Amino acid sequence: MYQLFRALAYIHSFGICHRDIKPQNLLLDPESSILKLCDFGSAKQLIKGEPNVSYICSRYYRAPELIFGAIDYTCYIDVWSSGCVLAELLLGQPIFPGESGVDQLVEIIKVLGTPSREQIRQMNPNYQEFRFPQIKAHPWHKVFRNRTPPMAIDLVCRLLDYTPLTRLTPLEACVHAFFDELRDPDTRLPNGSLPPLFNFSQQEININPSLNSRLLPSHLQGQQAVSTGGNAVSLTTSTTANAAATGVNTAGTSAITPNTNEKPITPTNNATNTPPPSVLPTNVSGENNPMNTIEAQTATSGDSLNKDRS
Repeated sequence: MYQLFRALAYIHSFGICHRDIKPQNLLLDPESSILKLCDFGSAKQLIKGEPNVSYICSRYYRAPELIFGAIDYTCYIDVWSSGCVLAELLLGQPIFPGESGVDQLVEIIKVLGTPSREQIRQMNPNYQEFRFPQIKAHPWHKVFRNRTPPMAIDLVCRLLDYTPLTRLTPLEACVHAFFDELRDPDTRLPNGSLPPLFNFSQQEININPSLNSRLLPSHLQGQQAVSTGGNAVSLTTSTTANAAATGVNTAGTSAITPNTNEKPITPTNNATNTPPPSVLPTNVSGENNPMNTIEAQTATSGDSLNKDRS
């Protein structure tokens, strides 16, 4: 996960959003333990003021603002998807296994509760007057197994936030206490040493200089301290070297070229890729109102969730 966040911090610093973060797009070399982020077919450089398609990203990992039909979203949709991946690693199954676009929102509300009016406004201003059934949030410690590390749960809840701007940035996720063990000089993998995690490029250390002292382990700061002048630790100068250091797949130039052709994901039979759901209506009543589905399915969410996670 650390390598994923580092890769996201790198591409986000160029304004490029991956828009399809999921386990299938994370390639891990079993020998070197190096992770590569692949499949940039849905990636796009997001420019403020320019609309984007909302039907993007595989369903289980789709951020709520996309479900609400937002077209002015940010790179924080990748952060939500990464939170879903981390939660899946901890649970052994997807945390939000929705069977449709609306059902995906149902699964999210079961855990996070009903979003407030302000949270809805932050996701999509067009829905701020919509009335949702009031569902209480499920306690995070009950979502995961009893032996789940508290810091892992804390990281998940900071990634899976309704309000996009409240979510951690990828670089903030890298310095989270959950990853402190990686900064311990005595940490080893069962098959050998850790992969290179701290060979930061100039681009990386310029993202948020205030975090640099926390990014670099204390035992390395005396040897390779980031200077006040902004010199990089273990500088790499070429685009390929930078991408390799941050876990971006550069097997072909298209891997890091933003996609400006706004075509939605082609629907398949895969459970995480379904035909485009309709944008949630604001004035539908009766049997066709998806909010009735949400209310019915979340009525007993607490008991079913406890049973599923036990």
